[in-house]
Amino acid sequence: MGIKERVNQVYTSNNHQELTKNYDIWSDKYEQDLIRDSDYLSPDKVAYFVLKYVPKNGKILDAGAGTGLAGKQLYDYGYTNLVGIDISEGMLNKARQKNVYTQLYKQVLGETLDFSTNFFDAVICVGVFTYNHAPSSAFDELIRITKPGGYIIFTMRPDFYEINQDFSRKMTALESSGKWQFLERGEKYYSHSNTNSDTILEVWMYQVISK
Repeated sequence: MGIKERVNQVYTSNNHQELTKNYDIWSDKYEQDLIRDSDYLSPDKVAYFVLKYVPKNGKILDAGAGTGLAGKQLYDYGYTNLVGIDISEGMLNKARQKNVYTQLYKQVLGETLDFSTNFFDAVICVGVFTYNHAPSSAFDELIRITKPGGYIIFTMRPDFYEINQDFSRKMTALESSGKWQFLERGEKYYSHSNTNSDTILEVWMYQVISK
């Protein structure tokens, strides 16, 4: 099974249990599929915005950490106060082997997160807000656990944003209610540049205002 089939499998998961199972199964081949075979660009694209806005001593949550690719990228840039969460224990086991996180937990985006209010200086979400993954309601918890003035940085497919009106409404409502403010939307890029995949992504950047 190639990367296109793996991605389609997780995108068509019907519930959290099925999504967890599919990522557990994928965990052994995940990095080969994304790094060695397809030159996965998202960790570097997100790291660009983290470097631009977040100080090196900032406490950062990698929400949907997977095998720790984004965390490893930030660690190599000098960020050592990293916490990760993921829905898949198989993915978390791979992330633990990188030794770049201070803590790793199995938690589900869209549910209440086991962190104090105003706990993180920034949150990153790479490949999380997409088809049949974390819901738009997850933004509420991410805002709650991020300090005022902190940042929420995430990737999103433009086609998903345009099709899924729930996300556009939620993101706009949070801004209108003064919960966060929009800062930047990165240039579009192909997520897997070494393949014939036509999947395009963007990085979104918000700053938390109030609770």
